[in-house]
Amino acid sequence: MLEKKLHISKAKEVKTFVECIENLSTGDPLLLIHQNDWGLAMGLCKYEKRSIEEPQAESVVRGPREGFVETLVINTSLLRRKIKSPALKMKAMKIGRYTDTSIVITYIKGLVDQSLLEEVESRLRRIKIDSVLESGYIEELIEDNTYSPFPQLINTERPDVAAANLLEGRVVILVDGTPFALIAPITFFSLLQSPEDYYQRYMISSVIRILRFVFMVFSLVLPSLYVALLTYHQEMVPTNLLISAASSRETVPFPALVEALIMEVTFEALREAGVRLPKQVGAAISIVGALVIGQAAVQAGLISAPMIIVVAITGIASFMVPHYSQGISLRMLRFPIMLLAGSLGLLGIMLGVITIVIHLCTLRSFGMPYLSPIAPLKGR
Repeated sequence: MLEKKLHISKAKEVKTFVECIENLSTGDPLLLIHQNDWGLAMGLCKYEKRSIEEPQAESVVRGPREGFVETLVINTSLLRRKIKSPALKMKAMKIGRYTDTSIVITYIKGLVDQSLLEEVESRLRRIKIDSVLESGYIEELIEDNTYSPFPQLINTERPDVAAANLLEGRVVILVDGTPFALIAPITFFSLLQSPEDYYQRYMISSVIRILRFVFMVFSLVLPSLYVALLTYHQEMVPTNLLISAASSRETVPFPALVEALIMEVTFEALREAGVRLPKQVGAAISIVGALVIGQAAVQAGLISAPMIIVVAITGIASFMVPHYSQGISLRMLRFPIMLLAGSLGLLGIMLGVITIVIHLCTLRSFGMPYLSPIAPLKGR
């Protein structure tokens, strides 16, 4: 055959116009021979690509300093370098009527549940969409509950995180054109796990993870608890602390609920502004803006000093959640719980938390219970 005589490693035979157009669209030249019903597509395309760098959103103190890039071939090679076993399998498909985006399903044969693999393939093949420019396009279309505020897949830029999840029997979906890989299935506790947890000694990692759980609860209910105690349950606050809080709120014209809503909305606006601004000025604007606005609001008598402290602790607590998508969910749920606390006190907080727990118990990620192994309880 002619392709065996050409000194090109990626030469392949094409027989239809569709195959010719696909290869021409990706930049591969075609060799067409007169009076033959076939041709050769030669893999000579060359793309400009970004060099491998450390992911900025998932930086670690100890661990690898490499991350996925926008080129699919490089991303698969990064996984191959981590897992050299022939059991590592990759299935390719294309999604997108106009973009024809290449997608690779990665798994380890023998570790992955076959029904999970079939379900992932089935959901991907059912997608009918014009374009796929990023993995977020397909994340919404394959998750179990689209209307849930909680993410049901993990997105990561780190090859070591993807490799670790493959070794735990999960499936990794790589999408061409984005450095973010999708991991399924997941649990609620997977979203509170940092890439660095397995690189530190177990005692240190365990203490940090417990601290992360505690501050996750703080980020969800601390402003609501402040509002409920000052509005309905003053008898639960120590007398000295209650007198100090009352004296600091003498000049504040708003009730505790409105005060908390104003500060939380302002803090979220500053945080979003810091993310969208250029890197050189974003951090300075968010920090300086929070300090200046907070100090000015206290001096003007619009906001009390304890409220500033509560909002600051809540903001720090939300930063301890390792995954950005989970942090957004907690920030969004904080506001309805604050409204419940302002109307029903501690009873409202309890109703809000119970509603969230019931929702988490009913949620699944590709068939896996979201609160596993706690609900349903598994000893091992």
